[in-house]
Amino acid sequence: MIAQPPLTNLQMELLKLYSLRLSDEQLLEVKQVLARHFTDRLTRHVDALWEQKGLTTADMESWLNDDDQ
Repeated sequence: MIAQPPLTNLQMELLKLYSLRLSDEQLLEVKQVLARHFTDRLTRHVDALWEQKGLTTADMESWLNDDDQ
């Protein structure tokens, strides 16, 4: 038998949600909240990387208009 690692704190919280009976509308709201949370985290991370590397909007425009890709 393979030992299973303990559940993460996120998994534990999600298991608590499973006991709730949500309407389709409420389920969509939960999905949107989660998506917004992870989108915001990613945006902050990317913004920090751009600032750290000194990248600009002009850099992005140049990449988007590069015909070699």
